[in-house]
Amino acid sequence: MSSPALLPDLLSLTNAALAPVADLLENAKASLQNMVTQDERISSDLLEANQDAAHSLSWLATYSAALHQMHAWADRLKDNGTFGTMEQLILQIAFGEYLAQINGGIPMSQGEISRLNMLDLAPLDTPEICTLITKGNTTTSRGALVDLMQETAGHATFGVTGLDDELEMIRDQFRRFADERVAPHAHDWHLNDELIPMAIIEEMAELGVFGLTIPEQYGGFGLSKASMCVVSEELSRGYIGVGSLGTRSEIAAELIICGGTEEQKQHWLPKIASAEILPTAVFTEPNTGSDLGALKTRAVKDGDEYVVTGNKTWITHAARTHVMTLLARTDPDTSNYKGLSMFLAEKTPGSDENPFPTDGMTGGEIEVLGYRGMKEYELGFDCFKVKSENLLGGVEGQGFKQLMQTFESARIQTAARAIGVAQNALEVGMQYANDRKQFGKSLINFPRVSGKLAMMAVEIMIARQMAYFASWEKDHDQRCDLEAGMAKLLGARVAWAAADNALQIHGGNGFALEYQISRILCDARILSIFEGAAEIQAQVIARRLLG
Repeated sequence: MSSPALLPDLLSLTNAALAPVADLLENAKASLQNMVTQDERISSDLLEANQDAAHSLSWLATYSAALHQMHAWADRLKDNGTFGTMEQLILQIAFGEYLAQINGGIPMSQGEISRLNMLDLAPLDTPEICTLITKGNTTTSRGALVDLMQETAGHATFGVTGLDDELEMIRDQFRRFADERVAPHAHDWHLNDELIPMAIIEEMAELGVFGLTIPEQYGGFGLSKASMCVVSEELSRGYIGVGSLGTRSEIAAELIICGGTEEQKQHWLPKIASAEILPTAVFTEPNTGSDLGALKTRAVKDGDEYVVTGNKTWITHAARTHVMTLLARTDPDTSNYKGLSMFLAEKTPGSDENPFPTDGMTGGEIEVLGYRGMKEYELGFDCFKVKSENLLGGVEGQGFKQLMQTFESARIQTAARAIGVAQNALEVGMQYANDRKQFGKSLINFPRVSGKLAMMAVEIMIARQMAYFASWEKDHDQRCDLEAGMAKLLGARVAWAAADNALQIHGGNGFALEYQISRILCDARILSIFEGAAEIQAQVIARRLLG
């Protein structure tokens, strides 16, 4: 018997909604193109002046992609015979809510709403879309979904994800590791502002985290980006700091695989894969932020060495790492990305007493709200020396291009980390809603509370499918910078919304440091800033959409 909350012929309804959304997106592109074209070319000045419209296009495209991926997910589940009531509810709520937001306004941030009139568009009004909007996401459907979630409360992932058995086995392995070795200690690490213990890193190395996607010929496991997605998600569900440890190695390995010489691959990749060495990324500088082309740190060739001088900031896990992927300017006559080079700069791991013992290098910790397990640092370089053989690829001026090649993987992984944080918020919020009694019943029995939990589960699944699709494209050697950027853009917003709503469910207790939701909220906040701030990400997506 079907649930009374379910819409009949659901897949027919959702399928019928896709074409009108795609048409709306094409009209939005054409509208923005007219706004920002000058002398038959896209004008950067006009694109910047029309940022509200441009970013509205980016969010509309993200929602269009999200609905397409959710329908594709449901189709796969139906073919496999696993499209159950829970999955159907997730699908219809997703379509009902996202179609309603497309018509009424997509939240780009707490105070910024994307409206159709910004792009001179009319609302969608086909019969199928109207049915989904009015009947898809209701109090009844959200309540029915939470009832089913209650029955599977012991599982980290609500609903069938649509991954193959091998990837689900990987998920189970890392879910157990996160539950047993990470989650019980994460809040203490956060409150005490401690580095994640080396014992955890050693266990992660034994599980293959740092060599997950490194080719087998270089000492790795040669697994897919989808596996990286699953592992990052589950580790971040335990604690974002642990989930992010693999990001440092992923970035360094991707740089070397894509841009390194064969000698550099043979030397560095096996050591990264085994965690014999821990890398960190050293790109950002004070006063530059996302404008990497304006970097001022310089590297001057002196015999068989480069001498590096300058300052870097927001460098994660800088103290106890062994090598830095360091971006510096080797051509002093340039003031843009063309004069930048990437180095594999070796350093000595520090201690609590002397975090930066390497000659020519100093550093100081930046105290932060969350994302604490690896610590953030400002670094200074004064006659810091790098062997010339550690110039990535052996050719100057390739640094920015080499870095751009890593952004797809980095943003997919950031989307996965966001999903893990959001899932953690959902599970913590749901547990509290069950345990906390008010007015004679559990909080979860109040519609506004159960509705929050239902929407968390729905949006997590949407973000998850976006990340999985981007990783699938990456694994099949297809360009996916657009899809990876959309997955990161949406995933970060979903993580913040989930953490904020879970804290609201906790009420005053959520504001107390002793409750882990306070940490999850702080950790979630960074996701829309690093690996490309949400505003920069939306601008990049808009530019890419315009071709």
